[in-house]
Amino acid sequence: RLVPTHRLAMAGGCALNGVSNARIHRETPITDQYIQAAASDDGTCLGAAYYCWHHVLGRKERFHMKHAFWGPEYPDERLRAVAESSGLAVRVCADDGDLVEVAAELIANGLVMGWYQGRSEWGPRALGNRSILANPAIATMKETINTKIKRRESFRPFAPSVLKEEVATYFEQTVDSPFMMHVVKIRPEWRERLPAITHVDGTGRLQTVDRDSNPLYYELINNVRRKTGVAMVLNTSFNENEPIVDTPEQALDCFLRTDMDALCLGRNVLVKPKAEG
Repeated sequence: RLVPTHRLAMAGGCALNGVSNARIHRETPITDQYIQAAASDDGTCLGAAYYCWHHVLGRKERFHMKHAFWGPEYPDERLRAVAESSGLAVRVCADDGDLVEVAAELIANGLVMGWYQGRSEWGPRALGNRSILANPAIATMKETINTKIKRRESFRPFAPSVLKEEVATYFEQTVDSPFMMHVVKIRPEWRERLPAITHVDGTGRLQTVDRDSNPLYYELINNVRRKTGVAMVLNTSFNENEPIVDTPEQALDCFLRTDMDALCLGRNVLVKPKAEG
């Protein structure tokens, strides 16, 4: 009432509360919400830098952070060497189109896949570069990932990564959430069809994916849609009760010591023999 606006920027630990963020969007005049990827304490460094930029240096230029991929990236030669050190057969994809076709087929067939690409995410969420991915339409998938890899409480939900233009198909709220900051109701007709990402209250912690921010991840989900009819993948962080993996060596170690089925380390694809069988 005091500030009549439809735009709101939020930061701090409370800004990570996806349930309240969705309620703000749903129950107030706010329609344009911005919550940056590292909205908690790890984002204070960004605020400090911008304070100096604007108030000490007097600069006027503005920057809109549309993606979270600001972490380290490792050369293809290192990814290849790490993949070959695994002792498993390595399929080297010719290009990104070949990679997303192969990966989408593995996901559609029910394999749990480590997806390691490009620069790592900044903030607490894995958003499609350091992720474990799976088919959300498989009824046992949530239990499988919790048992084989994450080893965490069964009530904790996994997130859906959805093509931005398809949000209204699956969710009751049409909200843009590139940093996985909104928990929204899944449409009733989809809840039983998407059991691996539907929480007990019928919600999902939404991540919207657009072609400009992460073209490779977008094309992967698009390929999954062609094979399954669902423009979505289950997305959880690439780790096992540890920080999200960063280096390719950490990714391979997590893959080998858990029951993950496949790993896409850049364009290098590894599949464990038991998964192939």
